[in-house]
Amino acid sequence: MNDNPKNFGLIGVAGYIADRHLRAIKETGNRLLTSLDKFDCVGKLDSYFPESDFFVEFERFDRHIDKLKRWGVKLDYVSICSPNYLHDSHIRFALRHHAEAICEKPVVLNPWNIDALQEIEKETGGRIFNILQLRYHPVIKALRDKIASHNDGKKHDIDLTYITSRGNWYHISWKGDVNKSGGIATNIGVHFFDMLGWIFGPVVSNRVHLLKRDKASGFLELEKARVRWFLSIDSEDLPDSAKAAGKRTHRSIEVDGEELEFSEGFTDLHTATYRYETQ
Repeated sequence: MNDNPKNFGLIGVAGYIADRHLRAIKETGNRLLTSLDKFDCVGKLDSYFPESDFFVEFERFDRHIDKLKRWGVKLDYVSICSPNYLHDSHIRFALRHHAEAICEKPVVLNPWNIDALQEIEKETGGRIFNILQLRYHPVIKALRDKIASHNDGKKHDIDLTYITSRGNWYHISWKGDVNKSGGIATNIGVHFFDMLGWIFGPVVSNRVHLLKRDKASGFLELEKARVRWFLSIDSEDLPDSAKAAGKRTHRSIEVDGEELEFSEGFTDLHTATYRYETQ
């Protein structure tokens, strides 16, 4: 039970990942006042916040939030689930409405945009939170504690493989446009790169060996690790065992030759993130 529920708006509510945000808002005892998406297939709202307002036009969404303010209703947070290239604009929108932003990965596509957002944080007093949910996974937290407890200067050898099959639709959608998604490494790899940096320290060097529209690989040297990584959305890259089992996804991380098993426990991580960021 939340004795001090917060008021939320949500941008990009028709998208796949928005379900986890809606669930997180609900399970943390907060309220969704209004949401926005240019697509109107949002029946999912009936399972979470059927009484909330919904808009398909940004201008009307903006005007509605202004109206709420005139009625004395404060919007505390705006959850941002829009395509990657729009995150920067929607974060600015949230902060200028004196709400804090909870943004899906990545915050921005270009690193220099971070500086401008930090300036707007200072100007408005608002904060920007990024959904980096792997930091809340119990197995990942345990690995971080283990690495931190052995301050012996050892470089660990990491092999990361993530294959998540996508159909032809992927390349037609904004996800397949490198200018809108950032490409494979940014769109499906960002959580893993964040996780590795969180555990093994800052980047020493970064080399990309393969970069195509459906797969990428490279070598990442961190302060405490040497990482060989491979990312793909091509189902042909799945191992035979996964294909035989009818699986469409294969996730593997080996640390010094030992498989790290964390295939379960992903569905509640957004809720854990919200509990931390809205407390």
